[in-house]
Amino acid sequence: MAEESGAAVDERDQGATATAQWRRTLWAMVGIQFVMTAAFSMLSPIMPLFLPVLGVGSASAVALWAGILAGTTSFVAAFASPLWGRLADRHGRKLMLLRSSIAVGVFAALMGAAANVWQVFACRALMGVFAGFSSTAIALVASQAPEDRLGFALGWLSTGQLVGSLVGPLIGGALADATGSYRIPFYCTAATIMVSTGFVWFGVRERFVPTSQARGGRALLSSLIAVARSPGLLALFFVLLMAQFGVRTVQPVVTLFVQELLGDRPDLATLSGIAFSITGLANVFAAPFLGNKSDKIGYRRVLLIALLGAGLTTLPQAFAYSYWTFTAQRFAVGLFIGGILPTANALVGRLVPRAQRGTVYGITASAMFLGNSIGPLSGGAVAAAFGLRWVFLVTGAVLLVNLLWVYYRVPEYVDRDGSTL
Repeated sequence: MAEESGAAVDERDQGATATAQWRRTLWAMVGIQFVMTAAFSMLSPIMPLFLPVLGVGSASAVALWAGILAGTTSFVAAFASPLWGRLADRHGRKLMLLRSSIAVGVFAALMGAAANVWQVFACRALMGVFAGFSSTAIALVASQAPEDRLGFALGWLSTGQLVGSLVGPLIGGALADATGSYRIPFYCTAATIMVSTGFVWFGVRERFVPTSQARGGRALLSSLIAVARSPGLLALFFVLLMAQFGVRTVQPVVTLFVQELLGDRPDLATLSGIAFSITGLANVFAAPFLGNKSDKIGYRRVLLIALLGAGLTTLPQAFAYSYWTFTAQRFAVGLFIGGILPTANALVGRLVPRAQRGTVYGITASAMFLGNSIGPLSGGAVAAAFGLRWVFLVTGAVLLVNLLWVYYRVPEYVDRDGSTL
């Protein structure tokens, strides 16, 4: 009897230790994700204003190049991400985080020194080759967190990213206005990313056990085939692609739209940063709530609510004629956008074993990167051809089409005990 009691105590102690470990990993990654996203999003409101410095002249050319540069990194990363995901499963996710953050920091500094738009284009393309920090962070957290806490964990990880997207544009815009230089934010981005690399090295603990898997291209091909044959994963691949398309379509035109509403003024970069960041502020409130709620009432249900709300709050932005009305609408859409990605990623995590999550998240990250790429390119093209307001109409329509896709094609996850999640 005493031995059984002692064994039970040891089991409880082990469970408490495991819980403390995955929570420490989660909070460390939330902080690191915040720093990385804040650093990189410093450049969001700066890029359209930096283009004339690089020799881009007309307004339509600025709109088009803003879309091209915003989409280039993600387009290249869409093809590289599955390979990095596979390597993360074989060699550890922490190593992939270090690799990605160092490369992104170097190319951010090189962009600040660029003499023309083609050099910036080349740097952003090369950045895409080594990208994948966010997808690797998702795989790391999803491999450490308990199965029934995936929504909670990925919701908080998304919050770190979203808070970074809230703070970054404000800092970038303020730096540009205060220094009178659009190059300074690039150097600050590079320095901040290098600091976050140190946080990864010293702050992240990964319980990684390499799995015996097929090598190289055959293993990656088999994983791609598995995703294609799984109705749930294939449907979620398109959900993530379309969701990122909807989120990113408007990003290259936000600064230009603010400029259209307010005209040229000395605090334009700061006000554009606020319009970017207000969406992230709303995400801060919504993402943890929706992520936690998805663990309880179902991932698919929360995904439908988030897509419906995002679509209905994006469409009115096309009819805004006041800066503060537009900013309020950006806040409203943020209340729903924040729930889409963590909920979809949690559902992906429940559909695959832990040992394969790096590979599968690498593949689904390709969908997100394609959306990241096609979205800004489409937004810039629509703005150049039809005007800035049409971008919001197209984005709202895409989100509502995604809603219909989820409703008809994405199944709800059913646990082994028969409960719906």
